[in-house]
Amino acid sequence: MIELKDLLTIALALGASFLACFAMTPLVRSFAVKVGAVDVPKDGRRMHDHPIPRQGGLAIFIGFLVAVVLFADLDRQVQGILLGSVIIVTVGAIDDIVPLPALLKFVIQIAAAGVAVAFGVRIEMIVNPIFWSSEQYISFGAWSIPITIFWIIGITNSINLIDGLDGLACGVSAISSLAILVISLVLGHLNIAVILAALLGACLGFMPYNYNPAKIFMGDTGALLLGYVLSTVAVTGLLKFYTIISFTVPLLALALPIFDTCFAIIRRLLKGQNPMSPDRGHFHHRLIDMGLSQKQAVAVLYAISAVLGLSAVLIATSGAVKALIMVFAFCIAIIIGIALLRSHDVQVFEREEAGKAAEKESSGERETEKTDGDD
Repeated sequence: MIELKDLLTIALALGASFLACFAMTPLVRSFAVKVGAVDVPKDGRRMHDHPIPRQGGLAIFIGFLVAVVLFADLDRQVQGILLGSVIIVTVGAIDDIVPLPALLKFVIQIAAAGVAVAFGVRIEMIVNPIFWSSEQYISFGAWSIPITIFWIIGITNSINLIDGLDGLACGVSAISSLAILVISLVLGHLNIAVILAALLGACLGFMPYNYNPAKIFMGDTGALLLGYVLSTVAVTGLLKFYTIISFTVPLLALALPIFDTCFAIIRRLLKGQNPMSPDRGHFHHRLIDMGLSQKQAVAVLYAISAVLGLSAVLIATSGAVKALIMVFAFCIAIIIGIALLRSHDVQVFEREEAGKAAEKESSGERETEKTDGDD
């Protein structure tokens, strides 16, 4: 049972991380400019038209770390999460200054995930999806290690991949943090709630500087950190409890970045491309191509993320009606996503046809001019 003092602790953790991040962001921005951690627009994937400092994730990390150290119980699992976070932030900060090879970053991410696993952050079993089986649970045994590492790396990079519009990754992470925080309170996991409050406060403290028009980007430093913390906290707070609800909840809370990442990988493989190669086909790019402004596109994705987060909260609480609401909300989100994808493809086709028509018309005019000249 959560008591009033517990809620006060959560509020203090949120407030401390907010103030620390908000105060540190201008200093981090100046530091990023001095060390050359500046994002210069050089391709069509980038939505900004002038250089903007990145590495804002350092401010998020400072705010998060201050609140966790002050208000959380630093048990073995939390120690592993913090140590892995230091590794992730370090490689992200370096990559924001001097781009690192993708393979090297991937190896370091595996190492950071391995640290968390070594400190007890593991997905050990799930409910057996074969409901007619006599076995209620599926135990992963030694496979729990690679499965957990795969989960952590997948979520870590999914947050990084959606970091394409001002305030998008930060806002989606804040919504996911809030959803899992509420669920942790419902389930009575106070320490997990405190950690999530620290992450939520840091995201909110960074948002005023990151929302469109952004004064600073979080960079890989922040995107990788947010994904890493969310993935590891989901394991310690939800996935270690062996019920179908506990397995579904984090998937719903993080469904937007997960779905976008899976779609990106499938899209690139079907085109014969490297699944890790960047392109301009993410949800936020498609919304922009449909004519939405950055703020409008971000608002749409916030809404979808909020619906999914609410669904996670509903399914975590008992009641068939709440479960039905969750299913309905999830279906609405899927329909919206499919509609956006189809609309994007139609617009691309129309632009290509218009371009061909314009080129044909221009070619016809040149032929006419040539004939007139001959006469």
